[in-house]
Amino acid sequence: MQMPQVVRYTLVSIRDLMVSFGPFIALGVFLLTLAYWWLDPNPPKTVTLATGPAQSAYDEFSKKYVAQLKTSGITVQVIQTEGSSANLQLLREGKADVGFVQGGTSDVKPEDEANLQTLGSLFLEPIWLFYREDSAQRLIKGEPLTSLTQLMGWRLNVGTEGSGVPQLMAKLLDSNRVEPASLKLSRLGQTPATMALLAGETDAIIFASAPESQMVQMLLQTPGIKLMDFVQAEAYSRRFPFLSPVVLPRGVVDLALDSPAQDVRLAGPTASLITRNTTHPALLQLFTDAAFQIHSTAGWFNKARDYPNARRDELPLAKEAERQMKNGPPLLQRYMSFWIANLIERMWVALGIIIAILLPLSRILPPLYQFRVRSRIFRWYAQLREIETRESNDTEINKELVNELNMLEHKVERIAIPLSYADELYALRNNIHLVRKKLLRT
Repeated sequence: MQMPQVVRYTLVSIRDLMVSFGPFIALGVFLLTLAYWWLDPNPPKTVTLATGPAQSAYDEFSKKYVAQLKTSGITVQVIQTEGSSANLQLLREGKADVGFVQGGTSDVKPEDEANLQTLGSLFLEPIWLFYREDSAQRLIKGEPLTSLTQLMGWRLNVGTEGSGVPQLMAKLLDSNRVEPASLKLSRLGQTPATMALLAGETDAIIFASAPESQMVQMLLQTPGIKLMDFVQAEAYSRRFPFLSPVVLPRGVVDLALDSPAQDVRLAGPTASLITRNTTHPALLQLFTDAAFQIHSTAGWFNKARDYPNARRDELPLAKEAERQMKNGPPLLQRYMSFWIANLIERMWVALGIIIAILLPLSRILPPLYQFRVRSRIFRWYAQLREIETRESNDTEINKELVNELNMLEHKVERIAIPLSYADELYALRNNIHLVRKKLLRT
C-alpha cells in the first residue's frame, strides 16, 4: 500500500529537521546532563540528626524536625547521644550530618571553622540548678542558693561528658574560684541523676536545657525541689559571651499555683543547629525552613520571631540560613513542591550558561536546514550541466543525451522534499525540459 503524499512529505520534513537540529539538541542534553552531574541539585533522601538523651529538649525537638522534613520526602535518621559535646564529636568525625550543639560546651577548634557551619541559634538553654530544700537547710542553714560559691561540700551531679555540661560548669566554677575538689561531683545521665536527687542521694543537679525538657518540667513542679536564682546572671553574660541572662517569670510554670512564687534569674547558652560543610545545600535549606517554623514562636524566654538568629554563633553562618533570615523562604518554594523548586533554583545559573552557549549556535540551524533540503535538488544540476556541455551536432549523440536526460528527470521526480521547497524542485524540472528542447533542436 502506497503511503499518502501528504504523510510522506510530513515525514520527510520531520526527518530533515531531526537531522539538522539533532546535533544541537544532543549538545543541549549533554550540557544539561553535565550540569546536573556537576551541581548535584537534588539532595539525598536520608539525613542523620544528632540529638540528645531520651526525654531531653533535643530529643523533643528532633521529633518535630523528623515530621517537618518528612513532608518534603526526606527521612531524618535520629542519633540519640549524651548531648552537645557528643553531637559535636559526631559532626567532626562525619558520622552525623546535622546536630544540636550548645554554645560554650566545647572549645571551637580552628579546623571546625573550615569543616562546620551553623544554621543559627535556635533557642535558649538556661542553666537549671535544681537542689533539695532539705540539703540547703543542712549545708547552708536554709538560706536560698544564689551563688556557686555556696556549693562547697555539696553532692553535685554535672552530667555526662557527652552532654557538654561538665565543660560549661568547669568554666563557671573556675570563674567563682571554686575548686572541683571541694565538691562531691558525679556524672550521671539526666534520668538517673533525677532519680538520685529525688531519692536524696544527690544534693543538686545541673541541666542546661530548654524548658521543653520533660525532666525540667517535672522538677519545676516537684515539692521539696528548688531552683537556684542566678542573681549574677547579668555578670555571667558579660564574662562569657555565649551566655545570655533571662528571667523565669513568676507563675509561668503554673499560674494557679503561682509557681514559681517569684521571678527567677537564670543564665544560659543558646543551642545551635550545626552542620558539616559537605551536607547538601538543599538539606540545609530544608532544615533552616523547619527551624523557622519550629523555633520562631514565643516561649518562656523569648518573644515571637526572636529565633532563629545569628547573634551568638561561634561558627560561620551557612549561606542558606543567612538568606532565609534576610529574605524568608525562596520564592519558588512558596508556590511549588520542594523538589521542583529546588531543581529550578539550583539549575538556573547552569541553564543561563547553557543558553548563552547554544543561542549563537542556534543561528546556524535554519541555514543548515535550508542547505540540507536544497542540496537534495542542487546536486542534480551538476549532472544536468554535464549533459548540456556534451551537446553535439551529431543527432545520434544528442539522442543518447536525451535518454540520459530522461533518466535524470525520472530520478528527480522521485525526490521527496518539504512542500515549502517545491518551487525549487519544479525549477529543476523546467531546466531539464529546457535542455531537452535544446538537444532536440539540433
